[in-house]
Amino acid sequence: MNATPQVLAVLDELLASAAPGERGALWRLAEQGRELDANVVRLPPGAGVDEHQEDVLDVLLVVLAGTGSLRTGAGGTLDLVPTAVTWLPRTSRRSLEAGPEGLTYLTVHRRRPGLAVGPAVRAPAYEGGEAPCMLDLVCPECGRLSADRTPKFCSACGEAFPER
Repeated sequence: MNATPQVLAVLDELLASAAPGERGALWRLAEQGRELDANVVRLPPGAGVDEHQEDVLDVLLVVLAGTGSLRTGAGGTLDLVPTAVTWLPRTSRRSLEAGPEGLTYLTVHRRRPGLAVGPAVRAPAYEGGEAPCMLDLVCPECGRLSADRTPKFCSACGEAFPER
């Protein structure tokens, strides 16, 4: 059976209908059987996504509205302006900061495989006490584990982490 192409969102309409203070993921690609993930994320003025590294996936970032800057792990800074298309290669370190009017962008990457239940793996003996709980590093919206030890926003979906 062949899949049927469809319009999922009209970005001008999506952005116009979002409340002025709405932030985080404004839209997500959620169709069953897809091989891509995509999000439209809005950061308010001055907000950012802390430095992080995506080890598995390349990400394409397209600025839809506002301005900002992308700091690279090599110490460089890239200006983000409307219609800028930026490639974030896997293993690259980066952080984002929204400009004075905020920053709205689309990210697209291969879909992460879902968690699967498999046979138990025997862990090696651990003699240092209990492993640290990392639940506070898991995004409450998309479930992604943050590489940042004090995350403010999720690097995958832009959702704010709860205050600590």
